[in-house]
Amino acid sequence: MQRIHTHTLESTMHRGFVPLTVKALALACAFALAPQVLAQEAPAGTAAAGTESYEAQFAQAHALATNGRREDAIALYTTLLQRSPGNTDVLLARGRTYAWDGRWPEAEADLTAVTTAKPDYADAWSALGDMYQWSDRPQQAATAYARWAELAPDDPAATIALGRAHRAAGDTAAAQADFEAARARGAEPAQVDDYLASLQPRNVEPDAVLPEGYRWALRVGGTHTSFDPSSRDSWNEYEGALRRKFARGSLALEMLRAHRFDEHDTAWALDGYVSLWQRAYANVRYQRGPSGDLFPGNAWRAELFQGVGQGWELSASYDHLEFDGSDTDMYGVGVGRYFGNFYARYRALHVPGVGSGSLSHRAQLRWYYAGNADDYFEVSAGHGRSHERDVSGFDRVVANSHSSFGVNYVKFFTPRWGFKLGAGLDNDVDGFDERSVSASLYSRW
Repeated sequence: MQRIHTHTLESTMHRGFVPLTVKALALACAFALAPQVLAQEAPAGTAAAGTESYEAQFAQAHALATNGRREDAIALYTTLLQRSPGNTDVLLARGRTYAWDGRWPEAEADLTAVTTAKPDYADAWSALGDMYQWSDRPQQAATAYARWAELAPDDPAATIALGRAHRAAGDTAAAQADFEAARARGAEPAQVDDYLASLQPRNVEPDAVLPEGYRWALRVGGTHTSFDPSSRDSWNEYEGALRRKFARGSLALEMLRAHRFDEHDTAWALDGYVSLWQRAYANVRYQRGPSGDLFPGNAWRAELFQGVGQGWELSASYDHLEFDGSDTDMYGVGVGRYFGNFYARYRALHVPGVGSGSLSHRAQLRWYYAGNADDYFEVSAGHGRSHERDVSGFDRVVANSHSSFGVNYVKFFTPRWGFKLGAGLDNDVDGFDERSVSASLYSRW
């Protein structure tokens, strides 16, 4: 419904028409009051079509979208498109709103329509890249971001986004080149340094990886474990590990000291990680407990990791432990996933024995909260009999455990110095509940 403007009435009079009759005046009043009536009948949060300018409705839809009322915003954008079919600005805005709401097919349809109609529209390529990145399609995101970077050669945000997509796709060489290009385009140096640090190799055991410029790393720490009921004395365990970095991996010499049941025992271990073929590495470990009291007399481990697809990692392991002539074999399989600054892993462990033996399950989620490979927060949970590294880093066999939980927090307060804090809970371990806390100090040079 169109508004009646005063200059229209005046021009009518000038062309010689008679003055307005009572009926005409009534009609004019109806036109004047119509917008108010329609606005009262319109749904809350939306405007009646035609009662506001395009700019006002577009601004209202944007406000609705950014304030969490996405369904209302999408409805209003759709109304605007009915008035102006193919309007690329409205399609872009609605496509972004669909993407914020996780409605990937609708978002992709709107955004690709914009990039097809206007292939030089930089904001559209940015939005399309975001949608692909959020929906876990990093290769397609990289293609869109590359077009954005081409259209906006002076905008470091475009090159950073391209680097993040290449990083998510596992192409660290391309990501490094992108981040360095962003620095040349004027990106904040500290931001670029954080992104470059995030490209440092990550694997299932962060302590095994040393960043560029360091060859040696030292870790010392300890764990205190108490029990409920308290009839069992507390345990104290201590560790020290000196690790040397090599061209294709690292090797650590470890000393483990345990005080349990008024007994003391010491074990020594060699723990190595080595790169194999493309996206594959292995952990090989040998541990010797000379007395064979609290630690196994001998313990071997071999675990192979293979990256597949986009950020996935498969693993298979074998452990052999010797306790006073009683040998234990363990077979494990795992699947992990790196996505952005997160790493998630599930591992199943089978211990042959009487009958079908036993099976344990363990899941962990690690968040590299600073975006680098050093600082992270980790939670883990397990069920069943398992052979695992607890919050302190010790290899322990947990038998008949109903459930276990653990958290770790690692922070490097300077490039050379850092610390690790941990806490754990194991329910119903041989009739006792365990509560453990641990702390470690890191140094590297």
